[in-house]
Formats: sequence, structure tokens, C-alpha cells
Amino acid sequence: MTQLSYLTFRLGEEYFAVSVHHVLHILEMQRITKVPQAPDYMMGVINLRGNVLPVIDARRKFGLGDAEITQNSCILVLNLELNDELVNIGAVVDSVHEVEEINESEIKPPPSVGSRYKSEFIEGLFPKEDKFIMMVNMNKVLSMDELIAVQGLTEES
Repeated sequence: MTQLSYLTFRLGEEYFAVSVHHVLHILEMQRITKVPQAPDYMMGVINLRGNVLPVIDARRKFGLGDAEITQNSCILVLNLELNDELVNIGAVVDSVHEVEEINESEIKPPPSVGSRYKSEFIEGLFPKEDKFIMMVNMNKVLSMDELIAVQGLTEES
């Protein structure tokens, strides 16, 4: 039985999980420099150890409204694949919870209809206590075009 490690985080009232293989860092919230003419889900860029890191609003990207920055908000630094090339991107989330060890057999398929979320990047649901944690495929959250656009914006800044 395959055990998978997922980092759980919250957006609004909903819980999500991303494979720990995609998570490079969890940063405290910091000043984000706005980028002119960026897509609406792009909050801007931050300086990460001398590199420009694009930062997206995960809530907005998931169709859950705008991020509400609180003392629990943080930036997940994620490693995504773009045309066989690794790209780092930051995602603002409401709060980070814990790393869950999940058996592959416990993951339920995502609902096919009636979902409030852009379900193409929800890989599955994991039942936990009285709620479901939605398993996110981070490589599908941003489309190829969006990743290229975000990367292009950071190269210009």
C-alpha cells in the first residue's frame, strides 16, 4: 500500500492538500510587489534569495474570491513542471496545517458535477473527520499558457 505525503492548507472554509514533493518552502507573508498588467489571480512578485518569485492568489485561482491576508496567511513556494522544465511559483494560502500521510486506497475520486471549484486540478478527495480534504494537482492549477505568462512577467520585472 502506497503512503503519500501531502501538506494540507486552508482557503476560506475549505481544506486542500498538495504533494510535499511540490513544496519547497513555506514563507511568512511579506510585501508583494505588484506587476503591471498581470492576470487578476497574480498578486505580484517577491524576492526569494535573490530570485524573482511570482506569487498567485490561490483563493482567486480556485474561484473562492480574493485572499484575505491575516496573521495565518503564508506563501507556499511550489515547484511546478513547465515543458519538462521546473518553475518555482508562490501561492498565498489562508493557513498551512500539517503533513498528512495518506494511503492511496483512501483517496476518493473527485465529484464530476456540481463542484464549486475548477475541478480539473482536483485529483481526489480524502475524508478526514467531518470534512473532505481536496487533493490538488499543482501542475494543473495553472495552465501552460498561464505559467508561461507568469514566467514572462517575472523575467521583465
